[in-house]
Amino acid sequence: MGKTVKMSSKKRIALIAHDRMKKDLAEWVLFNKGTLSKHELFATGTTGAMIEEITGLKVTKFKSGPLGGDQQIGAKIAEGEIDILIFFWDPLEPLAHDVDIKALIRLATVYNIPVAINRSTADFLISSPLMHGEYEKIQPDYETQLSRRIQQVISESE
Repeated sequence: MGKTVKMSSKKRIALIAHDRMKKDLAEWVLFNKGTLSKHELFATGTTGAMIEEITGLKVTKFKSGPLGGDQQIGAKIAEGEIDILIFFWDPLEPLAHDVDIKALIRLATVYNIPVAINRSTADFLISSPLMHGEYEKIQPDYETQLSRRIQQVISESE
């Protein structure tokens, strides 16, 4: 099964965008400024700077994505310090840091946090009634599963 983890009504939202999508994300944040101003925002470096400049909202900024910002946000997800990931990516652009992005999406899945990878999904996510109150998510217990697998391998090798 898993354990229940409570998200507070003030969500911690990570915002990431590829180069050609940064302006789209900043415009989306501006459009949703009223709602987003009630939450805590995090972003990779360049994206965060652009969002702050365009919207005036406070954003906690990490390094640029290719310099480790994606991984910093992934670490925050693993530590339970990010509740939602909004990631506007450009599916037509090859990425030098593609493995970092895949790792970030994998972590978001492992820790069962909502992820939007395009504007339509972000619109649905931010307009959900669940954005405005506490929410109890079920987080799968992968650590117990991993321990069982390790014990099984040890038993088989004896």
